Amino acid sequence: MNTDNPIIKKALANIGIKTLNEMQQAVLDTATNKDLVLISPTGSGKTLAFLLPLLPLLNSEEKQIQALIIAPSRELALQIETVFRSLGAGYKVNCVYGGHPIRTEKKSLEHPPAVLIGTPGRVVDHLERGNIHLDSVRTLILDEFDKSLELGFLKEMKEILSYLPGVRRRVLTSATEAVQIPPFTGIMAPVRLSYLSEARQSKGLKVYKVQSPVKDKLETLYKLLGELKGGSALIFCNLREAVERVSHFLTEKGVSNEYFHGGMEQPERERALSLFRNGSATVFISTDLAARGLDIPEVKNVIHYHLPLNEEAYIHRNGRTARMHAEGNAFLILNEIETVPEYIQPEPDEFFLPEKAKVPLRSEWVTLTINKGKRDKISKKDVVGFLFQKGGLGKDELGIVEVKESCSYAAVRRDKINDLLSRIREEKIKGMKAKFN
Repeated sequence: MNTDNPIIKKALANIGIKTLNEMQQAVLDTATNKDLVLISPTGSGKTLAFLLPLLPLLNSEEKQIQALIIAPSRELALQIETVFRSLGAGYKVNCVYGGHPIRTEKKSLEHPPAVLIGTPGRVVDHLERGNIHLDSVRTLILDEFDKSLELGFLKEMKEILSYLPGVRRRVLTSATEAVQIPPFTGIMAPVRLSYLSEARQSKGLKVYKVQSPVKDKLETLYKLLGELKGGSALIFCNLREAVERVSHFLTEKGVSNEYFHGGMEQPERERALSLFRNGSATVFISTDLAARGLDIPEVKNVIHYHLPLNEEAYIHRNGRTARMHAEGNAFLILNEIETVPEYIQPEPDEFFLPEKAKVPLRSEWVTLTINKGKRDKISKKDVVGFLFQKGGLGKDELGIVEVKESCSYAAVRRDKINDLLSRIREEKIKGMKAKFN
């Protein structure tokens, strides 16, 4: 199969891609009657790589689920759904995950999708309630399988696979070579493609160590952010409590930031990701949950506020910057009792901070929140049209727009937000009253 296939050609045209990267092309060239194990780092485009070969296998006449994609996190499942929709193949797709009511998903599943994407726990819930039937599934994709095992989803995945009698092809992706493939997956003599070695030797990555004169690194972090000239920064902490503590400190210092960890409610997580994606927050603080499997843009700077727990975590964190041919920086903040881990070679250069901290640059974007979303039949096109017509914004004054289940987010130039709010406060969007803030 290649990019001359009319279905694939049309999908690539829909997303504006002319040339696939080496890994994506290799996956496309793999025979679709063979199982595939793809080892590739976060950010390498593997979602597109496993979705493209799937499209010609789908049958528009069949009214049952034909492909099942299992992902370890809600965010990754939603990201896969977004990519699939963007391909414009015309097939129904549903995404099921915890953190929101199961009844809304049940209603949508009454007409089975061609492609079902979900987290292990929620897929099991639907199976046990009889909301879905998987007898007709021919393609199974286990995305970030190593992460699913790490998060303890072995039992759920084993149960799901027991409901799949007719699978003809299995695709398993992983961001680590060390993954053990259990017999229950049914993967036999797979084609194995690995692109990890390239990630370990990212030519565009510069690594620095930053010395904190005291055990508490907050002031050192603030000084470092002041030296980054407004470039995006992803800060990694090892504990949820530390993530919130760092965020609270930076907020008090007037630094626009968002934080993210597994203990947050789904709407909070989605909001934080949206604000980081659209550039309203250039600083994002997270546990290692953000090291992989999240739909966030490439960042300029990765900051290890806490040292990673092992080499693998270090590689995944750094994989958020200097992707492909881009350049990026990684900073290790060390207090007086910490040293650079042995696996980081060569020893990083020291990044010296000034005596007096510079105030970190603010983003030129802020986010407008509208309390209407998909459940109100609001689309991205509706939001854009409303902000242009009723809000009087120019094309360069509106940034990324995202429509969620119950609300919408739009990035607006900071110097235009007050005028915009005064213009739209009493206006209706698609005939509905809404709150704008």
